Amino acid sequence: MSVRDSSGEYVLQPSSALGVAVLGASANPERYSHKAVAQLLAHGHTVFPVNPGLKRLLGVEVFAKLADLLVTPHTVTLYVGAKRSTALADAILATRPRRVIFNPGSENPALAERLKRSGIEVLEACTLVLLSTGQFGDSQEPCSPAEA
Repeated sequence: MSVRDSSGEYVLQPSSALGVAVLGASANPERYSHKAVAQLLAHGHTVFPVNPGLKRLLGVEVFAKLADLLVTPHTVTLYVGAKRSTALADAILATRPRRVIFNPGSENPALAERLKRSGIEVLEACTLVLLSTGQFGDSQEPCSPAEA
């Protein structure tokens, strides 16, 4: 679970919180990927922003690539276009999430089919809407240690 420390920074705490990788996280507060990171944190989820150009976002460490995660996230939520997600397909599959969310503008039918064939749940949905309507998922679903 992510909690704020005395300086207002989010700090990862050991827990059974739902781990969510945000692929395409942005430092721009107007971008939906930035808003998703903020709302996931506000809902108590453990968030792993992924963007090779950032170090921290909203007080949380940002990972350059999915392979840098030390845990297997339950969910990968995509904020990148089809061209970029196609190039990252093997990395997404290697992460072995239980679910991948294609947010509006990130749809990629070929990748979605490949994920489904690998037994990964696929949603074409808006993470922000899922959070605001209580449909995102159980925040008690644990993260798993990443396999080598």
